[in-house]
Amino acid sequence: MRVELQGVTKRFLSGGMSQRALDGVTFDCEFPHVLALIGPSGGGKSTLLRILAGLIRPDQGRIRLDGKEIPSNEQDLRAYRSSLGVVFQGYNLFPHMTALGNVMFPLTEVHGMVSAGARRRALDVMERLGIAGHAGKHPSQLSGGQQQRVAIARALAPDPRFLLFDEPTSALDPEMTAEVLSLIGGLRESATPMLLVTHQMGFARRIADQVAFLAGGCLIESGPAEGFFTAPGTPEAARFLEKVLSY
Repeated sequence: MRVELQGVTKRFLSGGMSQRALDGVTFDCEFPHVLALIGPSGGGKSTLLRILAGLIRPDQGRIRLDGKEIPSNEQDLRAYRSSLGVVFQGYNLFPHMTALGNVMFPLTEVHGMVSAGARRRALDVMERLGIAGHAGKHPSQLSGGQQQRVAIARALAPDPRFLLFDEPTSALDPEMTAEVLSLIGGLRESATPMLLVTHQMGFARRIADQVAFLAGGCLIESGPAEGFFTAPGTPEAARFLEKVLSY
């Protein structure tokens, strides 16, 4: 997977003032498995992920994935979104649906699969993730870790070209965090590339091929993960790692 950004800028209005979430980010990275976006809170990581997911549009700049520009017209953008799998920190499950219904939903409503085929596909993915036994339960009957597994199953079910994880463990306790990180780690060698926004630095170091470090809406540093964590090339990255890895 290759991700190319040129001058990507995004502003949001806050209290009547325009604030830049991303400020002219330029980046060119190719990776076989995982690209990790890391940095302090408010640095622009989740904004960049949502732009790459086609959920929000940049105010300026160009973005290409594997040489193809993300479309700007709504019809093509819907098709682009349907080719991706996105997992959010808050699960975003439909509370009135069972776990199985949540996993089936994109298959039937977005990809046009018939119900029987969608059910087989959904149960197969849920079995792989160890949650087939919870297929008939509603989200309120599941633990946080189980809900996130359902969300990951929903993202995986359509066989996406690219998986995006936005702080997938931030709402979980330590035991559930370890459970979900182990699951994501197990997906690393699959054929589906992943982009991961995380504050779990030890996990990022183990799983990522490449790292992009963002702070204050700017790309401060990027490169191979092992080199970044061993010998960061900027004072900002060095201070950040010293702080977060000291605990």
